[in-house]
Amino acid sequence: MLPWKRVLRPLAALLLTAAAVTVPATTAQAAGAPSSGWNDYSCKPSAAHPRPVVLVHGTLGNSVDNWLGLAPYLKVRGYCVFSLDYGQLEGVPFFHGLGPVEKSAGQLKGFVDTVLAATGAAETDLVGHSQGGMMPRYYLKFLGGAAKVNALVGIAPSNHGTDLNGFTRLLPYFPGAADLLSKNTPALADQVSGSAFLAKLNAGGDTVPGVRYTVIATRYDEVVTPWRSQYLTGPDVRNVLLQDLCPVDLSEHVAIGLLDRVAFHEVANALDPARARPTTCASAFE
Repeated sequence: MLPWKRVLRPLAALLLTAAAVTVPATTAQAAGAPSSGWNDYSCKPSAAHPRPVVLVHGTLGNSVDNWLGLAPYLKVRGYCVFSLDYGQLEGVPFFHGLGPVEKSAGQLKGFVDTVLAATGAAETDLVGHSQGGMMPRYYLKFLGGAAKVNALVGIAPSNHGTDLNGFTRLLPYFPGAADLLSKNTPALADQVSGSAFLAKLNAGGDTVPGVRYTVIATRYDEVVTPWRSQYLTGPDVRNVLLQDLCPVDLSEHVAIGLLDRVAFHEVANALDPARARPTTCASAFE
């Protein structure tokens, strides 16, 4: 049996996160508009890349920091790239993706409509990290997004929730802990394995017709666990394990979305399968 300190530490961190983010921050700066070329509403998609790409950050992320690696990677390859902030809590700057996932999906719907109107495109492609790879599925399934989205690429997505290596199963033993999560950080509660939100999202199947799905996971994920829970089942689904592409890649949950160019290469393949090239360890240097 694990020592109690090892058992309690991750649970305490989860609860402290839920409590801490409700305290107004005085030093954090709100995310500003990226200056490196994305979120350019004058960008018009090319014949080679006819769909704008919308990047959807993860829990505690924002539209800038989550995409300092991937957004320029796609931009230099000729894509019109956009990113949004969603799931904001009052008094909590900078750290987003904390509000109810259903509400966040509504924000994504509005943002996609804005991007499509600005670019003149009929459809978009979505790329999301963590919650950002799962939340768009609510938009696709319940908010009409399937008619406006060609592909969804999830990087370490919380598609079936997380048990945090089993520690979320301890929540019932700490009176008030689950209520604290639900009240202060609804998105965290929504992403716990077995939540009512996930039951609704996954009822009747993981996918909707007309959308291509790609999941890119890492076996070293310490946040969305077990990592196989990230995978989807259904038509037009491709599940990819990063270590099958590059066995020596040690990226965990944050790194795979923030800086892993092997994962980025596979994202590019998913966005343009007709021009896909094999992803290997060497893809990190392209």
